[in-house]
Amino acid sequence: MKNYSKPLTKHLILSVCTLGLILACTDLEVEQTDSLLTPNFSGVPTAEEAASSVNAMYNSLNGYIGDQANLFALSEVTTEEQLVPTRGSDWGDNGIWRQLHQHSWTPDHQYITTVWNQWNELQLTASEVLDARSASSAETVAQASFLRALGVFVILDNFGQVPFRDTEADPLADPEVLTGEDAIALILSDLDNAISGLPSAPAGSDNDRATKAAARFLKAKVHLNRHIYNGSGSPAAGDMAEVISLVDDIAAEGYELQAGYFDIFRETADTETIWYIPTSIGNRIWNGLHYNNTTPEQAGGWNGFSTLAEFYDLFEGDPNINVQGSGQEERRGFVPTMAEPAGVPGTVDDNGDGFADGTNIGNGFLIGQQYGPTGTPLTDRGTSPLSFTREFTNSATGEASLVENNEITGIRVIKYNPRFGAFKEHNIFFRYSDAHLMKAEAMMRSTGDPTAMVNELRTIRGAAPLGSVTEQDLIDERGRELYIEGWRRNDLIRFGQYTRDWEFKDANAVNNSDRQLFPIPATQIILNPNLVQNPGY
Repeated sequence: MKNYSKPLTKHLILSVCTLGLILACTDLEVEQTDSLLTPNFSGVPTAEEAASSVNAMYNSLNGYIGDQANLFALSEVTTEEQLVPTRGSDWGDNGIWRQLHQHSWTPDHQYITTVWNQWNELQLTASEVLDARSASSAETVAQASFLRALGVFVILDNFGQVPFRDTEADPLADPEVLTGEDAIALILSDLDNAISGLPSAPAGSDNDRATKAAARFLKAKVHLNRHIYNGSGSPAAGDMAEVISLVDDIAAEGYELQAGYFDIFRETADTETIWYIPTSIGNRIWNGLHYNNTTPEQAGGWNGFSTLAEFYDLFEGDPNINVQGSGQEERRGFVPTMAEPAGVPGTVDDNGDGFADGTNIGNGFLIGQQYGPTGTPLTDRGTSPLSFTREFTNSATGEASLVENNEITGIRVIKYNPRFGAFKEHNIFFRYSDAHLMKAEAMMRSTGDPTAMVNELRTIRGAAPLGSVTEQDLIDERGRELYIEGWRRNDLIRFGQYTRDWEFKDANAVNNSDRQLFPIPATQIILNPNLVQNPGY
């Protein structure tokens, strides 16, 4: 295994080979994510230039993480948590959304290519900052170390191989490709450097940049998934012990489970948010809501994203209704039958109708009839009742389908609520409940009993305690707690369930382990012969 200690600061990715000739002879678009050192870094960058580069990397994360496409789509729409049916011509997009849910994607899928380009660009830029010739300050080095670790983690998790190069190497030589333990060693070394140099920030801080807690959280993710990334097939006791220790270190800074589940997703301080991205949460609100769900900030939703009934049924409560008082646990949310009076803390009444704006829009899972502020039942654009259904059906044939759906098929999911501002810049990425469940899982995978930890969370969320906790209970609990937060694909793979059957999945993808990794974009295979296309593509 390679030694990624101090010398690792001299590496960066590069996929260069007679690029001019390739572009001259083909119509392939090759983004400049794999190019030579940028002009600002062609000499010895100043401390100011290096710090500016870190600022730019954080700004780029606003789109990389906040977008409903790309990484979010690969992490959620490829699972049973999210799907995007075609409603008439809406959300058709040449089948790009349906392919993700069905696991029928190809090497030229736009979102797969974009994820490869974006996150390799992140680690490229971070490597430039970490180059030995850089005059980066200690703080800048710590932030760049975290960002490079994050970029490599995302590429390893989604593609299984990471193109990487020494910044002082011949730029015309093909970059090496890291897999398994070599890639893990790079990530862990960078995270150790980040933990050493990043600031501490107690729970409730305005953590829109990485802190020691964020670096420990990501390091725990790496150890928890190590047996997946290195192909060993079973977790090592040392890795599980490291997860437990890292989560304990996070808790020592005051991070803890917080009551009031949906309050966590407000812009206000809480004890759970380890790291948030300062980007608009608008598309997390509007991508599933119907066009006729309205607030003064925006004239309605986009009517796309929904969830499968089988995922909704993981939650306690009547499966056919989700109005307040129907026996549901807190995390399932509920559908309000009218808006709340003006004066709800944190809300406004911009139109002066006496109601708090947006409070007629529910939290969690929206099923059945939806209501306007005064309690009037809403309708779709064709004046039929706006009553979301459990099933996805072809509006002409009535058969189960992802095409030709009408406006009301599918249970909708909402975690950030417009009542507190439709476009607040507060997208949570690392959260303590996730760390808490990582520790519970590490205990289970090292012959411990996670029942008490899982029940601690369930009690706070208003769910009935479990008598014991199996592996299935734990993956279900992660789904109930962390839905649409970007971790479902990663979790399902670790629990051996990503290739199981669910509604609308392509039959050829069921139990097909090749689908656990995405294909390397064809353009990159051309540019770097050290890359080997993943099996099945």
